[in-house]
Amino acid sequence: MRAFNAELSKLFSLPGIWLAFLIGACAPAIIAALDSMAEKDDILAGVSTRLSEVGLIGLGAGVQGIIILGVLAVSSEYLTESSESGGGNQITTSLTAVSSRLQFLLAKAGAVAVISILLFVVAIVTTMSATKLILGEYAPVFEASKLVGVGCYWTFTALLAFGMTVLTKNGIIPLAVLIINSSVVTISYLLTKVTKLAFYLPDRAGMDMFMSDGYHTPITGGFIMFAWVTVLFIVAAIVFHRRDVAS
Repeated sequence: MRAFNAELSKLFSLPGIWLAFLIGACAPAIIAALDSMAEKDDILAGVSTRLSEVGLIGLGAGVQGIIILGVLAVSSEYLTESSESGGGNQITTSLTAVSSRLQFLLAKAGAVAVISILLFVVAIVTTMSATKLILGEYAPVFEASKLVGVGCYWTFTALLAFGMTVLTKNGIIPLAVLIINSSVVTISYLLTKVTKLAFYLPDRAGMDMFMSDGYHTPITGGFIMFAWVTVLFIVAAIVFHRRDVAS
């Protein structure tokens, strides 16, 4: 518990974390607002077919904030400290305080998961407010089961970013891959046009937890994404255990 509290404290002390919070709270609302504007035209024209998904699309696509969170949690450990502090890396200090590398990773992953959930709650409020403001009486009521699905999607996405950064020791590659793939037209979506196997990629399976007409059932999609997170974390833990962190 002490290691978990220490990781929470470290995350909140990072300057970049506030950018993650800002994007995480605002990006879903902005996407939902734009989608609501388009949907309102369809409603008035009597051709609306996806009103129940308005807002959920914003929450699903607006995960850039938690991607930054997951990446920062690890990449900040490898930043070189000032000369006054000895010019070393934070990771050396962290592993001195927590002797078990597995305990260190679990504590950090737990802190990322908790903050992801808290940020998701804020995103729900901003997204619901945006859809209500634009759609008024037409604003959909979010189903609790779908909100749980989106919450799991946010948490798993943050942990995927976390695991990828543990493997690479650098935030650039995970940020580039995950931010691009969380755009409006994702790489994994394009791959589904080529092969059905792409529906088993973590983001595609995860979206099925809350979007209608998915390739998988919500539970199956959740298990698939959870399996990706679990395997990635195990691989990352093994690599991290064997790695010379000072290198």
